[in-house]
Amino acid sequence: MGNLRRVPVGIVGASGYGGVQLVRLLMDHPEVEVVYLGGESSAGKPFGELYPHLAHAVNLPVEEVDPEIIGDRTEVVFLSLPNGLACEMAPKLLEKNCKVLDLSADYRFTDLTTYTTWYNKQRNDNATAATAVYGLPELYRDRISEAQLIGCPGCYPTASLLALSPLLKQGLIVPETAIVDAKSGTSGGGRQAKINFLLAEADNSLGAYGVARHRHTPEIEQICSDLAGHEVMIQFTPHLIPMVRGILATVYATLRDPGLVRDDLITIFRAFYRNSPWVRICETGEYPQTKWACGSNLCYIGLEVDPRTGRVIVMSAIDNLIKGQAGQAIQCMNIMMGWDETLGLPKLGFYP
Repeated sequence: MGNLRRVPVGIVGASGYGGVQLVRLLMDHPEVEVVYLGGESSAGKPFGELYPHLAHAVNLPVEEVDPEIIGDRTEVVFLSLPNGLACEMAPKLLEKNCKVLDLSADYRFTDLTTYTTWYNKQRNDNATAATAVYGLPELYRDRISEAQLIGCPGCYPTASLLALSPLLKQGLIVPETAIVDAKSGTSGGGRQAKINFLLAEADNSLGAYGVARHRHTPEIEQICSDLAGHEVMIQFTPHLIPMVRGILATVYATLRDPGLVRDDLITIFRAFYRNSPWVRICETGEYPQTKWACGSNLCYIGLEVDPRTGRVIVMSAIDNLIKGQAGQAIQCMNIMMGWDETLGLPKLGFYP
């Protein structure tokens, strides 16, 4: 902080929803300068042509993706790419001494066999993958601070794991009873044209998808297993809801101690997240809404206990494009660079 030199940053996949969030946030970050925007289908076009509302602020073209050029011009690189592409680029960027933050699933798994099973891609970068750190700062802040390669979590896992982590770490629940019921806005599907994201298809409708087979399931299970100290299976069901941005994950699990009450758990959660500036634990009887988090890097968590069933209910609300994607990646970058974790990130949401 206070250094007059700004760190040169590049964004590969700048034209997608995750990419444009990165551009918007990094343009206002006091310690970095965005010097490279990369993309394949949009290469050669001014970024302001893709996103006219940013044309007055972003005077950069979208360039072809060349790891040699990126490595020579940048020190930090965000890879906002479809699954299966970052693993082709990251090793080359790391050789150029870049810090790499991957927003896809490529570096989220400690076991690449799991990745291959769920993402149907063979990998030959085992050595690189072994150095990656899972980018959920609330759990792995110390590891992130020493890492060169971050596998940023998915949006659903972020909301789900922030709700589950204190319960598993403190041994408060029977892990195998955990059920995650989550709902996301349509921006979670990216900017590509897809029939189920058309207004005529998604509006006035709510439906589940990827039931019992969604790719975020093994990611959630991996971290839950790490927290619990043994292998854990989680029931996860995502839903598409007719709004643009936001995720609400509702977690149900059986308490080991049926005598625990809501206020006990609120106290435990507040202690667990006492050093986490982006997590807000709601007051007694207060349940979070996605609109509260919209446009911010915050996660709001509400708690309830049902004494009749002996279950805890945890509700977690985030903006899927900020805390669930671009904002969390910048949060990780701040930690990697030794800066304040909150630097350049929105602390207040858009409301209403």
